[in-house]
Amino acid sequence: MSLRRRHIVFGFLLVLLSACTPKVPGEYIQPDDMEDILYDYFVSQGIAKEEDMENTSRVMDYRRKLYFEAVLKKYNLTQEEFDSSLVYYYTRSDRFVKIWKNVQERLGEAAMEYGASAGEVETYTTSTLTGDTANIWNGVISQLLVPYAPYNRLQYHLQADTAFRQGDSFMLAWNSNFLYESGSKDAVAYMAVKYKNDSIVSTVTHFSVDGRTQIRIDGCDEPVKEISGFIYLGKGYDPTSTIRMLIVTDIQLIRFHKQKNVPQEPEPQKSEADSLSQVPDSLRPRHHRLGERPNHVKPITQ
Repeated sequence: MSLRRRHIVFGFLLVLLSACTPKVPGEYIQPDDMEDILYDYFVSQGIAKEEDMENTSRVMDYRRKLYFEAVLKKYNLTQEEFDSSLVYYYTRSDRFVKIWKNVQERLGEAAMEYGASAGEVETYTTSTLTGDTANIWNGVISQLLVPYAPYNRLQYHLQADTAFRQGDSFMLAWNSNFLYESGSKDAVAYMAVKYKNDSIVSTVTHFSVDGRTQIRIDGCDEPVKEISGFIYLGKGYDPTSTIRMLIVTDIQLIRFHKQKNVPQEPEPQKSEADSLSQVPDSLRPRHHRLGERPNHVKPITQ
């Protein structure tokens, strides 16, 4: 094929690919700009959270709103322009999740620059134990959920290994950040432990507030086979244009080894003399005070 024909074919492929890629209408924020805005938004909200640890919820909400307004001002946007673009991406979950993943990677890189480890930023895959407790979570530690499949569910599954013991108990914990335009908040977390004898113990909870949530399954005297579960965000009864998002962060699955009962050695029996040696002189019977003899005992004379 001649060089000229190669250029023609290459140009045709570029045109074809660009035609197949749907464009974001000009009245909405473009993907790269939306990524930058969301990145600055989460950084600003993290700063506001650190500054407001000892303040009331009203002060915290005010400061977070103030920081968000500063982000909009930086990009010369109004609240209405941002909201309309957010609705556009929200109804196109595949695009929004792609933007979120890019934001997540940038936040992770920024965290590593300030000293966080790769395990703390993206995943926690180490199985090294610290005493009788270990974080065995092996997936991403943060996830964006929207009420549209397949982006409405975070699933996990772990096979037991030789580090598991009979009697182990488990706790799934995470931080929740609901971004809702309106409507009631309701998400579901489920965890199940399957044992070697195929019996299953499970637990489920609904959660609807920001902050730390956890569910736990107590130990059983059977070897563990696997652990599985999910965090799910449903559609509810609100219109599809209503923004409903859940950001799950700092996910941990903690395994607790059963504490062994160590028999205590019986205390050695004390003789009367040992016991009396610990008693102050003022509390001893007169005939047991140091340096004194009972009245009825006469000294031996030669």
